[in-house]
Amino acid sequence: MKLPPIQKQKIMVKVLYALLPVLVTATYFFGLRVLAVVAVAMAFAFLTEWFMASRRGGKVTQACFVTGALYALALPPNTPFWITAVGIVVGILFGKELFGGFGKNVFNPAIVGRAFVWLSFPLELTNQFVPVFRDFPGGLVHWSMATAEKLPEYLHQASREIGHDVVDVMTSATPMVARKSFDSEIGAMDLFLGSIGGFFQYGEQTLLLGAGSMGEVSAAAILVGAIYLLYTKTAQWRLMLPPIIGASALCLFLRYGLGVDAVPPLEFTLFSGALLYAAVFMVTEPVSGPKLPASQWIYGLFIGMMIVFFRAYGIFSGAVAFSILLGNMLAPSLDLWIKRFSARPAKSQPASGGGKS
Repeated sequence: MKLPPIQKQKIMVKVLYALLPVLVTATYFFGLRVLAVVAVAMAFAFLTEWFMASRRGGKVTQACFVTGALYALALPPNTPFWITAVGIVVGILFGKELFGGFGKNVFNPAIVGRAFVWLSFPLELTNQFVPVFRDFPGGLVHWSMATAEKLPEYLHQASREIGHDVVDVMTSATPMVARKSFDSEIGAMDLFLGSIGGFFQYGEQTLLLGAGSMGEVSAAAILVGAIYLLYTKTAQWRLMLPPIIGASALCLFLRYGLGVDAVPPLEFTLFSGALLYAAVFMVTEPVSGPKLPASQWIYGLFIGMMIVFFRAYGIFSGAVAFSILLGNMLAPSLDLWIKRFSARPAKSQPASGGGKS
């Protein structure tokens, strides 16, 4: 089978550059296995697009590597490799190739893959959250926290700190889950930097706090990538900023205006979960987003508000993927509505002095 040509895309290469701080931080916090998960996702993204492109006579785009990286970094650090592969294949096939390839897809393929594995393998994924390595050089010299050596060592050290043995431990309590299900919060600075781990008590049970998905753990690293994307004009600020504004506005309204306790404080809303990661890298995906400035504002505000709404009232504590998919469905209609509204002729005004005397 002849290898289809690769379509070079400078913008996509810049997105990969912007992801480097997130990748390095994730590796430091979770171990070298992060690199393996990302490599598996990018390899299967390429193979899937190559297989489809070879049949339609098209090109393999460099965007497939961006999709693979974005998808992988949205996964828990110890996601099984086979689940990683299945998700990205589904994302490329049904989120991109089904619509005719790059530039024609309605949905963000990385989000399609992430939503698919989240719904298909919830137990396998939620059991893969672990605390971060905190002491330098952290995960840069370890494969993973969940190895036979490291996690028991972590548990033993924590047992001495809390004064009793840790036997029954859950590794599925991320900061979002810990707050929503167990009414436990961690500090804003730990959320911002990504130093998330430790234990908390819920009744008589001791629960292990997992940090979350690989790419979402450090708001600081995400913001470094955001600055690069905006400075190089790789991402559209009208797509990046509105989700943050929308989420902040609804958070403040529900929590402080209506007194909804299920909505966390603003700093927790912004720095926990995948809100920032989605706003910077997912919502700004140019193909699945709207093209008109007014539509982009509405689109971003809608996604940000839906994230807060689903976190407060939905079953899934994160809900970022579902909010973006709803936004993707709305995007084409937004552009059509804005165009029709802008093309509507203004009502004619009566001439001056034309009325009856």
